[in-house]
Amino acid sequence: MHLIWTLIVGALIGAVAGAITSTKESMNWLANIVAGLVGAWLGQSLFGSWGPHLAGMALIPSIIGAVIVVAAVLFFLTRKN
Repeated sequence: MHLIWTLIVGALIGAVAGAITSTKESMNWLANIVAGLVGAWLGQSLFGSWGPHLAGMALIPSIIGAVIVVAAVLFFLTRKN
């Protein structure tokens, strides 16, 4: 049950990061989960584990990390050669 809860929270974090970066194309649910989970790991690694927690993830650093992940992915996918 914890795994399902973690995936749901990861998807929400990824969706919030996508909304903050205001991408013109919405990401699918799998991309939201991946961006949320990778962003949560990155954000907590860089900024620590502070603020409110949900499903074992600190929400504020996780959202900041997910924004970094989404912005980096968009940068590399939209680069024009």
